[in-house]
Amino acid sequence: MPAETSQTLDRGLLVLETLAGSAGGLTVTELAAKLGVNRTVVYRLVATLEQHTLVRRDARGRLHVGLGVLHLASAVQPVLRDLAGPVLRRLAETVGCTAHLTVAEGAEALAVAVVEPSWTDFHVGYRVGTRHPLAQGAAGRAVLLARRGRAGAAYSVTEGELQTGARGLAAPVRDVDGLEASVGIVTLGSLDERVVSQAVIAAADEVAALLSGGEG
Repeated sequence: MPAETSQTLDRGLLVLETLAGSAGGLTVTELAAKLGVNRTVVYRLVATLEQHTLVRRDARGRLHVGLGVLHLASAVQPVLRDLAGPVLRRLAETVGCTAHLTVAEGAEALAVAVVEPSWTDFHVGYRVGTRHPLAQGAAGRAVLLARRGRAGAAYSVTEGELQTGARGLAAPVRDVDGLEASVGIVTLGSLDERVVSQAVIAAADEVAALLSGGEG
């Protein structure tokens, strides 16, 4: 027997998903047409979401996802760190490089988890909260690889794009609904790309499995 669901909640979530995919915003009429729902129903849904700052209106009256969504999104980061932390620790200790989990936020890459190796004489200091353009650095470029699908390279490699002398290698975390992310490493030393890429890809796949509810 299928589980009972809330039609109102389902429609409210569809409103947010639809607005998130509409860069220029939508009018109530346009939103109702996209959802195939009566305008009166959409008015009520939007009014409720506005009260919780999950939807906002611009000066033209067009609807957009509201800033309240950012507060919900920021609460996810500790969950990502908890799940990915052990995987990043194993990766950092195995390859002797600083390991990180990075997520896409708009046009930027945001480091949400960083683990440094415990046994190396030196390593790159890479801080949680570090941001940079998606097109700059291995972590962001790996996210862009995933956007292109599975064709082409399985990982990205960069040198000196974010820090002089630093080398980065990252692989996308694939097939996790609602998340664009990558697992990567950064080092100032030499990089055995063949060995390190295998370890990074395996770590990214393990994180994907964990976030998707698998066993990794």
